[in-house]
Amino acid sequence: MVAPRGPLRRRPPVVLVLGALVAVVVAVLPLVYLVDRAGSLGWSAAVGELAQRRTVALLWRSVVLAGTVTVLASVIGVAAAWLVVRSDVPGRRLWSVLVVLPLAMPSYAAAYAWLSWRPAMAPFPGTVLVLTLVAYPYVYLPVAAALRRLDPAQEEVARSLGQHPARVAVTLTLRQVRPAVASGALLVALYALSDFGAPALFRYEVFTFVIYGAYNAGFDPTRAAVLGLALVFVAALVVVAEAWVRGRPAYARIGSGAPRRQYPVALRGGRPIAVAFLVAVFALGIGFPMWRFLYWTREALDRTVPWGEVADALGHTLWWSLLAAAATLVLAIPVGVLVARYRSRLTAGLERSTYVAHALPGIVVAIALVYVGVTVLRPVYQEVPLLILAYVVLFLSLAIGTVRTGVEQTPVAQEEVARSLGRRPGQVLARVTLPQAAPALAGGAALVFVTAMKELPATLLLRPTGLDTLATRLWTFTSESNYAAGAPYVVALVCFAAIPTALLSRFVVDAGARLEEHRD
Repeated sequence: MVAPRGPLRRRPPVVLVLGALVAVVVAVLPLVYLVDRAGSLGWSAAVGELAQRRTVALLWRSVVLAGTVTVLASVIGVAAAWLVVRSDVPGRRLWSVLVVLPLAMPSYAAAYAWLSWRPAMAPFPGTVLVLTLVAYPYVYLPVAAALRRLDPAQEEVARSLGQHPARVAVTLTLRQVRPAVASGALLVALYALSDFGAPALFRYEVFTFVIYGAYNAGFDPTRAAVLGLALVFVAALVVVAEAWVRGRPAYARIGSGAPRRQYPVALRGGRPIAVAFLVAVFALGIGFPMWRFLYWTREALDRTVPWGEVADALGHTLWWSLLAAAATLVLAIPVGVLVARYRSRLTAGLERSTYVAHALPGIVVAIALVYVGVTVLRPVYQEVPLLILAYVVLFLSLAIGTVRTGVEQTPVAQEEVARSLGRRPGQVLARVTLPQAAPALAGGAALVFVTAMKELPATLLLRPTGLDTLATRLWTFTSESNYAAGAPYVVALVCFAAIPTALLSRFVVDAGARLEEHRD
């Protein structure tokens, strides 16, 4: 097999460059507000605020939480991906969908379920448990896709030399999928840094919890902006660390021919343990929370359920999430294509700047866009376009990652053939590159769609007056501990979010199936 060619060396189309610049400007928009607001306090005072013992303690708690969740989610995601993709565990196709479903569970909903069962659950373990269980699919998905692309020849040689399958998986397979693990771990770390719902419900004080309090209780936007900048700095360090860990992919076949078909690794006596692990992950991630909410829904059915309000909230949720997915994908395509086909320090910097914005809590992005809406975009203030803009800022990096992966998997040779036939770069992009990467593009849109359905802080502040989503209605009832009234909303949210989540998993499976057909 020929080693994969490097990125195209031709000058990128102007439309890609302009689109990428627009995407980056949108992504860093909240940073402009944070710098302006923090500067109004005076930079010496801002530094003094950051140097306070309480701020340092918040920083440490946030970093410890994000680090713990990232490690645990990475272990679970990698183990589940290897079992589903490379082992002979029973029901692999079914598990490929079930293990992704926790992605449809909002962290605040899962926190409600666990607290209703154990109100005295300790803040740190409870927050770690919830965030790990809802975030590990961010690692599972890219690792599963990477495992399906690997040539099994090296592993077969290692096993033929007497290496135990577990040792081969850790020392050989894991090294080859390291970039996928790093990219998934990056999303988990940024998610843990930016999440508000679970830390707030467990009363575990981290940056997001205190920032929300500064805006809500005392309405101290300047201090919140200073804390937000500190969070941005931490996120930037995480992005740099991910780039260092990921490195440059160096695992490629250099011989001729095509990679052979993958055959499942026999678990033998370990199959019951593998099945028990997958069952436990599914049961804790979505089975237990859904059981609690279905229990409350049954109680709600004994009363009068406002099904009209549930339907209205569902309609707003689906429509706004669809708009967010479409807008985000449009802005993600230029950045993803540039990074995949025209790699340089500049394009890498463009991509990483969008990841930094992803670490900002929804409340910070919402307040920044409130400021923008009042001062610059007043016609759309508290209208749907401003809310969609917030979703794009928050979730742009999710779509960029999938677009980049999809384009990287598209053979460069096909584009070169099209160009040799006289096609212009824009035509090659529209007729060759994007159609070949269509499954990945659809997967990115599905990921944004699911995440937008669950978004709470930004939706609370920016939604049009009098209109609600399933998430905001759920928050209204559960903040009053009225679990029965809020249960129908969370059941509808999880059920409808599970549909694109399952489709997202199927894209990974179908891509693997196409690869197997190509190998045959």
